[in-house]
Amino acid sequence: MATVVLGAQWGDEGKGKIVDVLSEKAQLVCRAQGGHNAGHTIVKDGKTFDVHILPSGVLTPTCTNLIGTGCVLYVPGFFEEIASLESNGIDYTDRILISDRCHVDLDLHTRVDGLEEVELGKKNIGTTGKGIGPTYSTKASRSGVRVSEVFNKTLFDQKLRNLHEGFRKRYGELLKYDPEEEIARFDEYRTTLKPFVVDQTPLISSVVQQGNPILVEGSQATMLDLDAGTYPYVTSSNTGLGGVFTGLHISPKSIKETIGVVKAYTTRVGSGPFPSEQLNESGGKLQQIGREFGVTTGRKRRCGWLDLVVVKYSHHVNWYDSINLTKLDVLDTFATIKVATSYTYQGQTLESFPADLEVLENLEVQYTELPGWETSTTGAKTWEDLPENARKYVEFIEKDIGVKVGYIGTGPGRESMIVR
Repeated sequence: MATVVLGAQWGDEGKGKIVDVLSEKAQLVCRAQGGHNAGHTIVKDGKTFDVHILPSGVLTPTCTNLIGTGCVLYVPGFFEEIASLESNGIDYTDRILISDRCHVDLDLHTRVDGLEEVELGKKNIGTTGKGIGPTYSTKASRSGVRVSEVFNKTLFDQKLRNLHEGFRKRYGELLKYDPEEEIARFDEYRTTLKPFVVDQTPLISSVVQQGNPILVEGSQATMLDLDAGTYPYVTSSNTGLGGVFTGLHISPKSIKETIGVVKAYTTRVGSGPFPSEQLNESGGKLQQIGREFGVTTGRKRRCGWLDLVVVKYSHHVNWYDSINLTKLDVLDTFATIKVATSYTYQGQTLESFPADLEVLENLEVQYTELPGWETSTTGAKTWEDLPENARKYVEFIEKDIGVKVGYIGTGPGRESMIVR
């Protein structure tokens, strides 16, 4: 049976930690979508590891890790992460697999990503610049390159040159790229990549039929979902529950639990609407204490109070069975904590998170103020260890969303986790 872990806000909720913890009981840990634009931080045995395309279960020696069909693979980045494992003495032999149906994120896509952002000017999306959007675009236009096609040199070379020619016609001299250089690099990758590549369908089918546990790690988060998120300020894949089924070919009947990961406040990287953002002392304090810098880009994250309109909408997209509330300890020094509980627009209370960007830019946020606890929760391991006001904060969230908070993060280490 499968457990699915999904980000419930705009990403950076701390999904890697719970995936790392739960992976100890999983035979297979899977990524269903996204590419090396993801950034999951894991603290293990006092050491910090950042993974981007690799699933967060890679540090658990007993489980296999799959980069699923719905992902896009940047091959140089993949091998950089492999090299990092080797330098840290982590044995990954026969534990890292790539679906042969993944699409390949080329350096060409990265160059085009930068040009597209420049073209958008002040309305740029704020992408990671990793070529993810252009890769999914060529996938959708049926001109992209699958991993399986890498091993057919004649086909691969032709498709790459065709892609380059198409982009060159659009961008002209602005596109600084030599297709022959990338072709030469793939002549080397062709041999080293081969041992990692599998047909994921019989693999997953076999694990499901044997009744062995599967853990699915979502990347980014629901509010960045191509369909459900704050379009167009989103990523280029389906980051919610729907993307799990299309990206892994797993049966909906095999899902045992869906866990929504919710940061105890809200952050966002890049452009786009953010109703509860705090461009003030509170936002700065959250950024500083929470060390809110993007794992992949290093950019400062925009910070604001917890927005339960967002989380409730996210729940209604994915239907969480439980919530993992992360970084509760970041709120330890706040005397008063605000929580966004509803939106109004032109005097009317909105039923849910709106799709219309104009509405989002002009709505008013209603907050509920809750008393802080002003004492350290760092490292708390039981519900009883939490101060009364911290427990009331968690209970307020549970009541508003209608989902139990089953896991509470109280520090960066994997041991700083309350399980209820």
